[in-house]
Amino acid sequence: MSEHPVLRYISPGAWSLIESQISPRAKDLLVALIDFLENDVIPSEDLYHLQIPDDPATRWQAIPQALEDLKAKAKAKGLWNLWLSGGEFQGMAGGQGGGLTNLEYAVMSEIMGHSIYLASQATNCSAPDTGNMEVLARFGTSEQKQKYLAGLLKGETRSSFAMTEYGVASSDASNLHNTTASLSSPSSNYYSLSGHKWWISGAGDPRTSIHIVVAVTDPSNPSPHKRHSLLLVEPKQKGVKVVRPMKVYGYDDAPEGHCEVIYDNVQVDKIKGVVGGPEGLGRGFEMLQARLGPGRLHHCMRSLGIASRALDILLQRVSSPNRKTFGKYLKEHGTVLAEIAHARAELDQSRLLVYAAAKRIDQAGAKGALQDIGIAKFTVPAMALRTVDRAIQVHGAEGLSQDQPLAAWYAQLRTLRFADGPDEVHIQQIGKRELKRVEELQERSARIRRASEKLLKANGKERAKL
Repeated sequence: MSEHPVLRYISPGAWSLIESQISPRAKDLLVALIDFLENDVIPSEDLYHLQIPDDPATRWQAIPQALEDLKAKAKAKGLWNLWLSGGEFQGMAGGQGGGLTNLEYAVMSEIMGHSIYLASQATNCSAPDTGNMEVLARFGTSEQKQKYLAGLLKGETRSSFAMTEYGVASSDASNLHNTTASLSSPSSNYYSLSGHKWWISGAGDPRTSIHIVVAVTDPSNPSPHKRHSLLLVEPKQKGVKVVRPMKVYGYDDAPEGHCEVIYDNVQVDKIKGVVGGPEGLGRGFEMLQARLGPGRLHHCMRSLGIASRALDILLQRVSSPNRKTFGKYLKEHGTVLAEIAHARAELDQSRLLVYAAAKRIDQAGAKGALQDIGIAKFTVPAMALRTVDRAIQVHGAEGLSQDQPLAAWYAQLRTLRFADGPDEVHIQQIGKRELKRVEELQERSARIRRASEKLLKANGKERAKL
């Protein structure tokens, strides 16, 4: 096993399992990414947050210069668009990114998760843009790709994905009904789009150039999965109103935000404004699944990084020579040692779940990896949340304050137990898929029992009866 700097971030056991599957190019990128994280990104965190104004009049207009400087450095170091896998993006990314397997990107994304606010943005690997770029690349028309995808790939613009509806149980996507698009007449060239969305990431960002809106376009279709389409709406169009930024435990995530948005009779070109053009009508659910699968795993990858950094902070806190309670250093208390051990074990377990899901996507595609992705999605963010909570606990009240990043990380991780489907939905789907194995299990059990009975009979034995 090589002495790669990644061993500062992941366990030797995990690296030994995957090292042979990581290409020389990916290993070199990892070295560059770790150097970038340690020497550029993390040192810029405080400056980034201080460059976001407190004044509500300017808070949602200013883009911290620290981020723009990091983006320029990432491009210069070849760390741009690392999430790109090629395929639909071939020739559009200007030679940046591409070519990594999902397994290779899993390691990269965990490293980026150590600076959850900055690293992904600095390398153009952040949500919701990666998922939106994938939708546009796979399903968009040539004109849509040129108009919207090109700027996103260059990091010049950002985007929103408007799915969750106000007052609707949106965890069941077939329930989405209050955002509709209809033609005033068969000869009309425009859909009239109206609806009420909320928790729309990036809708407050002045860089956002496009909202991809999930809307009902065929309400009478007998299949609930063919009633929706994805529509393209520019934020400055007449009828688009960002009502307010939603706060998570008091954090508004400016300047990107997670906003409540009303679409009031917004005019959407019936050809140019539908993702995929006329052929994209009614394919909203198909496009949703293509977008959400890898995105769910990306959240898990980054969650590993937050958990790992929180554990690092915890270890340094309990090792402080200035921290003694009841005559013992914090690290000498059995309860503290137990929390450390559980945090380490859960982190290493979760990492293997993510690697397994990433490898499965490489082998079978996102659709073939649904079970693995689902297991990771309801397991890994919850693990990271527990780890951050442990770090908060050993800091006492300081852990809840602005003097530590832990409370902000906790808020962000808590949202991931809802984002891209709440835990309960993934758990339910995993349980249903497991039950599909019952028939095969029954056949196997019956076959084994017949073989057992045959052996008993051949040897003049009889199974003991209760």
